[in-house]
Amino acid sequence: MITSKDNPKLKLVRALQRKKEREQMGLFACEGEDLCDAALAAGIEPVELLVAGVDVEPSLLAGVSTLPHPTRVIGVFRAADLPRGTRDACLALWRLADPGNVGTLIRSADAFEACVSLSEGSADPLSQKALRASAGAIFRVPLVPWEARPGPSVALDARGELSLAEVELAPPVTILLGAEREGLPDDVLAAADVIASIPMPGEAESLNVAAAGAIAL
Repeated sequence: MITSKDNPKLKLVRALQRKKEREQMGLFACEGEDLCDAALAAGIEPVELLVAGVDVEPSLLAGVSTLPHPTRVIGVFRAADLPRGTRDACLALWRLADPGNVGTLIRSADAFEACVSLSEGSADPLSQKALRASAGAIFRVPLVPWEARPGPSVALDARGELSLAEVELAPPVTILLGAEREGLPDDVLAAADVIASIPMPGEAESLNVAAAGAIAL
């Protein structure tokens, strides 16, 4: 039973709250039973699994948690154990800075058997907010390098003259999504095979990027 806040395992969990340490160590921490159960169900074994009242005093585990309510379980996993490879459909996310949107789109990709590709400048999918938003999908959805996206690519842009419904979406295909305010830059649009928009007959001027990605899938 861990009874000191200076225990190396608790120090590791605190360190993994920072992206730099996650990248250097190749590890990340998951808070909560649902996320840890999703990892185990996917056949991904933890490096460490800390259970309140079993492995560590509950107050000490709560002290290293980022959740508003004390968690019962924190697991540490290897990034290298996450799914690799590609799928026939891919969501390619260009500089999405909001980890909640990144995690939500990974969850949508899981629902539609797609993979996800993240450009440089996107939020870390292994941050706590992104992990929670993915609802465990991070352990099932392959993350594809930007240069390995399946093609052809369809860029979603409000200026697209084609409706998404008019586009041939036979697999393999990549759907390109840009950040909500900036959208996709001109060079990324120019490199896409097709530029399409999602028709919106209602009065809303735009869609949340996570909603747009789900609609496209």
